[in-house]
Amino acid sequence: MTVDANTEEGFVAQKEIVYNALLPYADRLDSEADGLLAEIKANLSQAVLVRELWPGAAFWCRKLFSYLKLYGRRFSKDDHVLFIKLLYELVTLSNLEPYMMQSYARLLIQLLKKKELLSRDELQLPWRPLYDLYERVVYSKTEHLGLIWFPNSVDHILKALVKSCRLYFPASSTREMLDEWRPLLCVFDVAMQKAISNMELFLPTITPVEEHSQGFQLWFDELMTLWMSVQNQPSWEGHLVNLFARLANDNIGYVDWTPYIPTIFTRILRSLNLPVGVSHMVTPRYLTNTYDTGHLVLWITALLGGPGNPAQKELTCLFNSIASFYHPSNHGRWQSRLMRLLQRLPACVVRRVHRERHATPCWITLVPECQRLTDEDLGQFTRSLSGAALLAMYSKTGSTDAAYALQNLALLTPELIIPPVLEKTYAAMETLTEPHTLTATLSCMIGMARSLVSTNNSYPEGRAHVVPLLMGSLPGVDPNDFSKCMITFQFITTFTTLVPLVDCSSAPSTHSDLTEIALCARCRCFALIDSSTLEQTRDETETDTQTQLESLVELGLSSTVSTILTQCSMEIYKVALEKMFNFATANIFETCVSGRMVADMCRAAAKCHPAESLRLFVPHCCSKIFHITDSEELQSEEELDKELLWNLQLLSEVTRVDGQQLLRYRAELEKVLKLCLHVHCKRAYTLTCSLLEHTLRSLSLIYPTEYRSTSRGFDTDLPIRDWGRDGDVSALGVCWHVPSAEEERFVFQLLQSLLKPELQRIQEHLSGEQPMSREELLQSLAIVQHSLLGAGSLLRPLDGPHVPDLVPSMVKLGEIKLHIGVDYGKKKVLVIRTYLPAEVGSYHILEHSEDDTKSLFVIIKIISDLMFFRGSHKKEFDSRWKSFTLVKKSMENRLLGKKRHIRALLIDRVLLQHEMRKLVVEGCEYKVVHQDLLCDLLLLSTSTYSQVRSRAQSVLMTALGTYSFSYRDIIPRILQLLVPEHTATSEQQFKGALYCLLGVPSGPCLASVRDWDGIGEVWPALVRCGLSPSMNLEKQSIGRLLDDIVERIHRQHDTTGIFFVYEKLVNDLLDCLEDGDLPWKFEHMCADLLCLLLRDDHPLPPDAVLYFTQGLVHDSISIRKVAISSVAGILKQLKRPRLKITVKPSDISGIEEPAAVCVGDREANRWLQYDSSKLPVTEQQWDTQPYPLLCMIRLYIYLYNPPIPVALRPNIIHNIKLFGLLLFYSSGEKIIYEYFTDAEFIDQLIEFLSLEERKGKDSFNPRRFCLFKGLFRNYGDAFLPLLCSQRCVCEITAGLIRGSKLWSFSKVDRLWQLLCPLIRTALSNITVETYTDWGTCIATVCEGRDPRKLHWLLELLMESPLSGEGGSFRDASLLYVLQGGLAQQQWRVSELLHRLLAYLEPKLTQVYKDVRERIGSVLTYVFMIDVALPHTAPTSSPHVAPFVERVLDRLKPLTSEAEIHNHVQEESTPGSGDERTQAVKLLKTVLKWLMASAGRTFTTPVQQQLQLLPLLFKIAPVEIDESYDEMKQDARTCLSLMSQGLLYPEHIPSVLAMLINRSWHARFSVLTYLQIMVFYNLFMLLSLPAEVLRIRALVMQLLLDEQLEVRDMAGTTLSGLLQCQFFPLDCSLHTELQTLSQTRVPKARGELASTDLVRRHAGVLGLSACILSSPYDVPDWMPQILMELSVHLNDPQPIERTVKKTLSEFRRTHHDNWQEHRQCFTDDQLLVLTDLLVSPCYYA
Repeated sequence: MTVDANTEEGFVAQKEIVYNALLPYADRLDSEADGLLAEIKANLSQAVLVRELWPGAAFWCRKLFSYLKLYGRRFSKDDHVLFIKLLYELVTLSNLEPYMMQSYARLLIQLLKKKELLSRDELQLPWRPLYDLYERVVYSKTEHLGLIWFPNSVDHILKALVKSCRLYFPASSTREMLDEWRPLLCVFDVAMQKAISNMELFLPTITPVEEHSQGFQLWFDELMTLWMSVQNQPSWEGHLVNLFARLANDNIGYVDWTPYIPTIFTRILRSLNLPVGVSHMVTPRYLTNTYDTGHLVLWITALLGGPGNPAQKELTCLFNSIASFYHPSNHGRWQSRLMRLLQRLPACVVRRVHRERHATPCWITLVPECQRLTDEDLGQFTRSLSGAALLAMYSKTGSTDAAYALQNLALLTPELIIPPVLEKTYAAMETLTEPHTLTATLSCMIGMARSLVSTNNSYPEGRAHVVPLLMGSLPGVDPNDFSKCMITFQFITTFTTLVPLVDCSSAPSTHSDLTEIALCARCRCFALIDSSTLEQTRDETETDTQTQLESLVELGLSSTVSTILTQCSMEIYKVALEKMFNFATANIFETCVSGRMVADMCRAAAKCHPAESLRLFVPHCCSKIFHITDSEELQSEEELDKELLWNLQLLSEVTRVDGQQLLRYRAELEKVLKLCLHVHCKRAYTLTCSLLEHTLRSLSLIYPTEYRSTSRGFDTDLPIRDWGRDGDVSALGVCWHVPSAEEERFVFQLLQSLLKPELQRIQEHLSGEQPMSREELLQSLAIVQHSLLGAGSLLRPLDGPHVPDLVPSMVKLGEIKLHIGVDYGKKKVLVIRTYLPAEVGSYHILEHSEDDTKSLFVIIKIISDLMFFRGSHKKEFDSRWKSFTLVKKSMENRLLGKKRHIRALLIDRVLLQHEMRKLVVEGCEYKVVHQDLLCDLLLLSTSTYSQVRSRAQSVLMTALGTYSFSYRDIIPRILQLLVPEHTATSEQQFKGALYCLLGVPSGPCLASVRDWDGIGEVWPALVRCGLSPSMNLEKQSIGRLLDDIVERIHRQHDTTGIFFVYEKLVNDLLDCLEDGDLPWKFEHMCADLLCLLLRDDHPLPPDAVLYFTQGLVHDSISIRKVAISSVAGILKQLKRPRLKITVKPSDISGIEEPAAVCVGDREANRWLQYDSSKLPVTEQQWDTQPYPLLCMIRLYIYLYNPPIPVALRPNIIHNIKLFGLLLFYSSGEKIIYEYFTDAEFIDQLIEFLSLEERKGKDSFNPRRFCLFKGLFRNYGDAFLPLLCSQRCVCEITAGLIRGSKLWSFSKVDRLWQLLCPLIRTALSNITVETYTDWGTCIATVCEGRDPRKLHWLLELLMESPLSGEGGSFRDASLLYVLQGGLAQQQWRVSELLHRLLAYLEPKLTQVYKDVRERIGSVLTYVFMIDVALPHTAPTSSPHVAPFVERVLDRLKPLTSEAEIHNHVQEESTPGSGDERTQAVKLLKTVLKWLMASAGRTFTTPVQQQLQLLPLLFKIAPVEIDESYDEMKQDARTCLSLMSQGLLYPEHIPSVLAMLINRSWHARFSVLTYLQIMVFYNLFMLLSLPAEVLRIRALVMQLLLDEQLEVRDMAGTTLSGLLQCQFFPLDCSLHTELQTLSQTRVPKARGELASTDLVRRHAGVLGLSACILSSPYDVPDWMPQILMELSVHLNDPQPIERTVKKTLSEFRRTHHDNWQEHRQCFTDDQLLVLTDLLVSPCYYA
């Protein structure tokens, strides 16, 4: 990396920040950037060479980060690659501090951000080091024990880093990654989540076409078939979907998605979890893992286009089926997800079209021509979304999402989307009763403004709407409606920014309109001001400051006026200016609310054309001021004339213009300043100080002087051609104000005549020569402060000698010096900033008048400005950057990209770039002058008054974050105030010092600084301050403050690299704990801090081990908790390494894997399964059996079997080392051994652990479990006799069994001889409070363990769990515990599952509900393994199919019944052994099984379970009534769950065949099932046209049912199917319904012929369903059908009721937009409709 590479000829920068070239001092930036880059390269290289990661490398990496912010990637490609490689090496260093790793990672992400700059040929990064780092951090084995602490955001940063780096992984990486993660692909195991999330994160998807065979083609088919075969959204499925979405987006045209499109859209629809069906019942489906919306829209977007565009048809169908959910009247938890989908999808399509049509080509593979989106594709896309977007405009959650969607749709196809929004906008402008519609439509129009006025799109007539829209929006400037007023301001500002208001002679009609807009807008603003005077809005005595709303209105008002007048032609401007001048000078306004508004408007006007406006305002204001101030008494008056105040305010605002123009009025301005700066009236001198500040700022700052939409001005060509024109960055034509020599002289003159006397007065006051009153001092300080704020940019920054010896370093740690347009060497005023610190009288005031808080506030501001202010404040800059980003987002053209923003926005961005240079202060050198100011601030931070302390602390924290390593100087000074020996410390000083250590939320916390020297001083001092005489724990505020400090330390602490101070710090804290006088709170604090010092790379000193071991039996519960966690961590530290060898599974099994991929149960992994005939019951069997560690060998062992680490049996010597002789123990191990072999200590420990912390709410404690596991793992069975107690037995048992993993057979056998009776006793006495603990205990014990090594436990649990001896609760609890153990073993215990099923089957006819529920849950896990996964051999675990056959056989007594009712009180009925009663009991248990398995298994419903559907139809109740018995409720829940299940194409015919039934109740239930089933399998069914016709025929058949309830439900179902466009409302359906509705109903013997009535009613129901299928719009066919329905209004019942209900529903749903909908009807139809919908008058 050559230092001077950038100075070579032909240097090409990677990507510079283009805005730098537009700065007025751009000619100096190249050499400045070259020098800075050379310095960074030299020092960073040196830091790495001398291995100084801190402070050297860290410091210069921060400088490189600043360089990227200031200059972009202004370095050569070679340097870019070298920087990346260096940072990659640094990030992946082993044992690097987490925080430093995170810092390097952030910088590396920035360097990799623009992927088009570096191709994979130019840069390749190995994936393995990054994966090892990710594994080490995200899956840390010691973090949960507190042995390593990571920053909170480390996971997020690492994932972002992997996303940036994966593009550059070599071609072979995909194969290597699959070899690494394929063995983890077991759907029943948590490892699946890890494997799939790793694949989603690491697998590269952007590769050249020729490398596809080495990339995604290796895994796509395999993972896709896996995804297709699993449903119910397991936790890993979201990651898989994200991977597919990324693959689709990166390889458009290279992956054939067509076969999967129905499945993809079906699953997307299901993932929205929408309430469907008559009852809208969403049964809890255990499905919390929905897909990420951002990836969904990416996938959908990538699927669009191509021959036939098949995905668009599905997308249209998707939005048609969910459109009604977007209506404002529909609201629920799903709303936010739907709105996100609508908002992001158009934006994603815009990005794709930009990529295909407008992006600069680079090395990344282009989308093939045949797959690119055509204009026709975009038109179809817009039409499919427009309905939902227009409904969402009025959403209850606000119109923001819809506005963003419409903005992007308008970029794609303005001619389709703008007209309907315009129509709604005009309608909203006319209405008076619905202001929310105006707010929503204006908000949407703002986003579409550029598309509307643009001259080069496909909607040229849009420009004709600009004037009517602006005129129509003016009434929105309404003082009584704040939100409407603000949105109107925004609307007017947006449109006038894009459209020049010019007299256009070639288009004469526009002239008067545009002038009228400018003037009418002004009149509305004047009216607003009149209603906003302080006297009218609030009582004068309440407050004299603005409310937040008023300040927002003021901002909106001034920016609107500014934009209008900027965009005006000179003729219109002069008229408007005259009107404004007359308004401002004809009235006298109070200076707080209305006065500020008018002054702001005048400032906005003055900025546009300073010469014209100053000529009017300055002479007028000055003459008025001179006239009023003629009298001598004025100087001493407390209250001055309002006219004087108003003119001062007006003058102070209109001078905020181009400084060059102000020079003409220098004499008048100077005279006003001299006259009014020293008046006694506070309001008057405050306004004069503002005048001084604004005048100085106008003269001394660098800023653009105009923001017009075109650099040519409005006088040249036809301005209409400039409407909506983009700014051209290369020819922006920015007009800068740069201070001239004359302006600088005037600034210096003002400072000499106004500032210097004040400094002299303050000096005399401090020396006592000329004392001042408080008011006079405050006035002098105010003048100093405002002078600083005005001329800050011309004053040289504070300078002087450095503070020496702050931090040792072998690398130079210098600061960046940036040119900001001022040459300080030529200025005479440079002395002032250096002269000021000596004059700041904080010491004097604190000593003589400490309660003069107002002066102290000003002094704090002055100190802050002295250190940081160079023309702009950070806070103002941040808010301006934020508002710039918001405006850019609302007005940018993302379709074209390439910085095609409007000119004003680009100028604003250039100015922000200039201001950013002024604010780059991080890493400044800490000098003596800064040290003095920080000492002043520390003094103020520990003074008497809390408000003074608070403000000073805020500035102090900012300074500590700014000056490098300054905290090392300040911390000892703060700690001086906390030392117990420092008896002179007051309580306020003590509290202030603690607040200084706490810091501010956004700044550094000195108590958790990442520096051993720092925390080595701070932590012991914090603990010892408990002995200080100033400490008063009776004061709650101090107690809370200490809690906050400890909480902040815990939150911000992360492990820092080991240093020699470590042991000293531990010993210092232990010394503190030995002090008997230390209050309890500080003892707890000290224990907490000591716990944070546990590390996994360095053992804790023995004294600390002793303290924590003793702490296990401490009287305080909080110290006992800390001790339990700490001892568990210490035991992990002391764990001896285990010997491992690497073997291939085929070597153990003796069976070679087949060539094809084959997974599941098979001969090759039979040796892993539980076999009761081959259990290790002797020492020889125990030692000879293979011994797999944990769960390393998964179900999914693929062809690419990696060698797997397997634990060796420890031999005798190794065994002694592990558990044996005391002579092998370290001092820490000996301490723990001695205490845990002490019976008294153990009794005390067990006694404490047995105490209930929260009565009845204690549960299995994982920290205690870790403690006991560590003890038995490290020490073998040494403590076994002492710890086999009945109390706190769950945690001890779990720890004991887990810890005994490597024990010899004899020890394990003895262990189980002790444990089995204990566990039996505990389970026989199980209670409501303990059964969940035992479930957790057994699950923890069995997780990832070889079942053969636990055969004692598993056989114990299998001993007749349903004995019935202890009642139903005990039976259910024993089953729960057994289920916990077997579920963790998954596929390895198929024999036990078969035994359990054989045991349970005869007992399925249980009487008790809780036992039935538990059996249902257990059955779910018994059949969990029976899943049809790809390449899977049939499992040896139980299968569902034969079980269902056996159940159906036992349910035969019920299958013959038309309806099933539970008339049996089974508990008390004698002779309850008859077949029907037994079948009902069995059915209840089966229902519990169906409910339990619906959300937990991987397929719902399993094909065999579908055979139970006919039974469910018979039981499910028709009405929704909670009083129904358990069986009916369960049947309804089962039907709902099964209807929401995903059906595969091969199952659908068999399901539809089951929908035919005799009972009308069953037919009714069939329809409720059908509604939900169709919606949740919509696209899968649509891909099978024959089944669609079959469902249509079924619904039409049930529409003709003889039972009225069934017909009604069939009508509702038909409406739902039409609404989601399951089949179309075509001519054949309409004709069929029409024919049915026209069936004649002859009267026979005075009675209606029932069959004919049914047919007629069926037709009317069908026509009603058509009407109700379009609840919020009026399709072409609707008027005709409404007319056909109206004929039946006088038909006999139930037809009449159906018609009335339909008409009533139509009126309700179409009422909101009736003015729009009525346009679809003819006059005759409207007449008929009015008669139908309007109730007849009572008196008619």
